[in-house]
Amino acid sequence: MSFVSPKFKVPSAREDMIFSAKLAEQAERYDEMVLCMKGIVKENPKLSQDERNLLSVAYKNSVGLRRASWRILSSIEQREEQKGTGNAAKVKVYRQTVEGELSDICEDIINLLDKDVLQGEVSSDDKVFFKKMQADYHRYHVEATDDASHKKAALECYTAALDTAKSTLSVANPTRLGLVLNLSVFHYEIMKQTDTGISLAKSNFDEAVQELESLPEEEYKEATLIMQLIRDNLTLWNEDQGGADGTAVEDMEN
Repeated sequence: MSFVSPKFKVPSAREDMIFSAKLAEQAERYDEMVLCMKGIVKENPKLSQDERNLLSVAYKNSVGLRRASWRILSSIEQREEQKGTGNAAKVKVYRQTVEGELSDICEDIINLLDKDVLQGEVSSDDKVFFKKMQADYHRYHVEATDDASHKKAALECYTAALDTAKSTLSVANPTRLGLVLNLSVFHYEIMKQTDTGISLAKSNFDEAVQELESLPEEEYKEATLIMQLIRDNLTLWNEDQGGADGTAVEDMEN
């Protein structure tokens, strides 16, 4: 990880790793947070809900920095190509450096989930959460590289997560809603299946509304926040059908 201080050392005790991960999060040192969370997984891949959320936050923010940089550099590269100044090639080299970092992070968490976290016994909620997480990082890889194998893997992971969610989780369950949110974005933006993305988001939103009141208070709050993001995307996509432009939102970090 390029932003890790050579002086940073991951503690050996699990309790200390968790403390260091939370400390790194507050300091917005997400690459070092990633190292702490990897240490926790390697020590024992059975994660508490707090630990799984820390793992998600660490990687999402670490890769998020590269996704933002990649988009900026891609835009600059296009502008330089239009100008014909010869600088586009220089920008491309820099963009590819960031692209490499992004790909490495995606591969790292995909393998960590596949070889460690998902190998043991996990609850239905955890299985949906982690399969969705795998799918998300395949999707992030596709955003930058348009790699067909990662596109296929993303769809397979999202489908596996949705199958489990449908058979084990209520339609208003926050983990299931987060999956629906990101899967609808995948269909709309990556697969270019706009009707499928809109239909998936709308049908699940409408069904979840009917079950919201039956949720415990904390789940109710989380579910309503995710449903607002789904509604925001539906609004954006309806405007997009009329020629507007914008970027869909994904699920929030815990």
